[in-house]
Amino acid sequence: MQSSDPYVEIYDADRGHGQHFSVPRFVRDHGVLLEPLPYVARILIENALRHESASHRQRPKALALLRTYHPDLAAPDEAADIWLYPTRVLAQDVSGIPALIDLAAMRDALRQRGGDPRRINPVIPTDLIVDHSLIAEEGGHAGARAANEAREHLQNQERYTFLKWAQGAFDNLRLVPPGKGILHQINLEYLAAVATTVCGGNGEWYTCPDTLVGTDSHTTMVNALGVLGWGVGGIEAEAAMLGDALVQRAPQIVGVRLINQPHPGINATDLVLNLTRILREAKVVAQFVEFSGPALDGALSLEDRATLSNMAPEYGSTCAYFPIDEETLSYMARTGRGADHIEHVRRYAKAAGLWRGPVQPTYRKTIEVDLASLGRVAAGPSRPQDRMGLSEVPISFARATLPLPASHAESLPEGAVVLAAITSCTNTSNPRLLVAAGLLARKARAQGLRAAAWTKTSFTPGSRVVADYLQASGLQTALDELGFQVAGYGCATCAGLSGPLSADTQAGIEAGSRRVAAVLSGNRNFPGRVHPQARANYLVSPPLVVAYALAGTVTHDLERDVLAWRADGQPVRLADLWPSDAEIDAVVEAFVRPEMFVARYRDVFDGDASWQALPDGSGACYPWEADSLYLRRPPYLDVPTQLGRVHVENARALLILGDAVTTDHISPANEIPPDSSAGRYLLSLGVSADQLHTYLARRGNHRVMMRATFAQPTLVNELLPQGPPGATREQPGGQILPIYDVAMRYREAGTPVIVVAGKDYGNGSSRDWAAKGTRLLGVRAVLAESFERIHRSNLVNMGILPLELPPGETRTTLGLDGTEYFDFDIPADLTPQGMVPCRIRGSAAPRSVLLRCRLDNEHEIDIWRAGGILPSVLRQALQDASETLQT
Repeated sequence: MQSSDPYVEIYDADRGHGQHFSVPRFVRDHGVLLEPLPYVARILIENALRHESASHRQRPKALALLRTYHPDLAAPDEAADIWLYPTRVLAQDVSGIPALIDLAAMRDALRQRGGDPRRINPVIPTDLIVDHSLIAEEGGHAGARAANEAREHLQNQERYTFLKWAQGAFDNLRLVPPGKGILHQINLEYLAAVATTVCGGNGEWYTCPDTLVGTDSHTTMVNALGVLGWGVGGIEAEAAMLGDALVQRAPQIVGVRLINQPHPGINATDLVLNLTRILREAKVVAQFVEFSGPALDGALSLEDRATLSNMAPEYGSTCAYFPIDEETLSYMARTGRGADHIEHVRRYAKAAGLWRGPVQPTYRKTIEVDLASLGRVAAGPSRPQDRMGLSEVPISFARATLPLPASHAESLPEGAVVLAAITSCTNTSNPRLLVAAGLLARKARAQGLRAAAWTKTSFTPGSRVVADYLQASGLQTALDELGFQVAGYGCATCAGLSGPLSADTQAGIEAGSRRVAAVLSGNRNFPGRVHPQARANYLVSPPLVVAYALAGTVTHDLERDVLAWRADGQPVRLADLWPSDAEIDAVVEAFVRPEMFVARYRDVFDGDASWQALPDGSGACYPWEADSLYLRRPPYLDVPTQLGRVHVENARALLILGDAVTTDHISPANEIPPDSSAGRYLLSLGVSADQLHTYLARRGNHRVMMRATFAQPTLVNELLPQGPPGATREQPGGQILPIYDVAMRYREAGTPVIVVAGKDYGNGSSRDWAAKGTRLLGVRAVLAESFERIHRSNLVNMGILPLELPPGETRTTLGLDGTEYFDFDIPADLTPQGMVPCRIRGSAAPRSVLLRCRLDNEHEIDIWRAGGILPSVLRQALQDASETLQT
């Protein structure tokens, strides 16, 4: 029986695929054509239609989106709010475990108040993939993978035991155990349905677009498959799990028109590093990017599209979407999806207006990118948008301001490549890139070449299928001989978990006056992220990782210089080793087979023997261990509301920071140094220096993470520009202490604190602890020139007020030195992006400045006033439980 809703249509009755909410009909009813409407807008309108009441034909949220995005209706000065109810949530362990800890704490709170703890559950399907705990401790030998995985299980036994409890305790939660690959690759190759079915509030089933949010910023990778999704903080993901909408101001949809074909030898990594520079300069931050143009017809495989979509966070956009077309379905077939489901996707996409047609949508802003104009490149030494030709790499390294050791021994060459890692979801998702690396390795071995002795090599693919086709083609043998044996399946070096260097290399760095570098096929190269001693980090394609391992330094001009010398004294250049496109295509066509994907994903939810040996756990509530140093019940659920007029008086600046402070700076991910605040705390509790583990692994313990906040050694606190790292000045008096200690002293004195920063505050990973740690240090507000999207949202969801300085006003123009008091007056009738007066009092005459409050919609105002999303959700659950008990 067809629904009575006027916008529900039967789209494929003869195949039993049922009904859907018709965006084409909704658009026609409002007198405009469908073709000019961007595809992302069509998905958002469908989502609104499906979640608005059918009591009248004119759905206000859907209509507002139509008016925002249709060129014939758009009102340039008006923007709607997007209320996205995703069909699923994707999480990795680093941010997923804290999210589940929060849910477990909510269950405790509900039980303590007489409610049923099992009321706290994900209400939409949630997949958690364990991929961020693998450390590339060992590499370059055949036993590296087994050693790394054994160490991973040993170090993470408590965390993994918690995950097994969660798997049994929560509904709608699936777990992919460690060793299966990287979440984005698994999502692309297996989890993503493209078109899915959901049950509506009336009990009827509907086909709709596959949409998701993920707790990792590179969730955008799946946009290549025509699935709309983006990264959010773990806090937002929790809200989505519990059925809340993700609300944001509707951003502009920017069209990126791709034309022509890349030149031979130019691969997807080259394209995305070029694109990152182009789109950063075009200022697409926090906007939706949608790809179009003739290059979509044959110039880019879906794997190439995935590489471009993956790095959306690096060029700053919320998503990077490719519409569904024949290449989408071809990829689904290549990865072993069933023929019936592929035909289902085709028919639904065409009926729903989601199939890429011959007419390009109309965008308010279009950027044209000529793929034929892009060359072979690297990005570095410290930002992914700093693209350069290979000939510029030695120049950039020479110009980089890098710390030098004190002594002057010359045990390593200048610019030694101490890490060469084929890693990350960005590039190990693409068979052409991995095959190219293997072919280059084979040619290098035929010339008798080897990696430099000081270079730690590692290979951590995002998919187990990679090992299958490299092994079947014989290319893994050549990679093995150069030290690129598979060291595990996970993020590893890309997430900053690169492990130690060799003792000889370490000694050479510590004794010498040479600056060293890392080269990786990852997506981020912020200072201190990849390895604390490799301050220069270059992003390149997988075959170039192999080439730099052979060259041994980044002072080589790989385009012009001799790459290496054969044993007989003959020179070898990059051109001698670079495989042709025809060679790459032949291997991919012969050895990348659908049955490999089917076989590998048959057991994706099954763990190995170590996983199976962990206790399954039972019970609705988690049995917390009082002395645990990994998992503790979080303290940020019971917080006061911020209702009415809120006056913050006599606040102090805990830190004053510069531009482009990343979430890595705010909440580091690497191994915990013994001399850090967190390290000293753990040592005081009896943890040995070699068991401190990583900040990633200890994110379930707020006592560690509070001390970790702002502890990245490369973060410059302008209150202490010369260091030491992780410290600040307490006022009045100016005493220098660890940031945590100063924050606790301010708390005891009843002094509110703020953070002051420059442009692009919070870029990088969607790291919820960057906001959680900030909140637990007592920070009430962050004053910055501008905010990156995900971190701004995370601040709001932790009850921290993001305040934007007016154009032209900076910490420098205000003359801030940390001795000032700050007074804020947040009005009771605060409106989205309303103004908040701030009075600054110090040694100079008092000054007043109007700050823009970056609560961007009414929903965010409600969340902030509730003290954050988690207290808000808990209060609602308690209210629901109370109403249930009363009835």
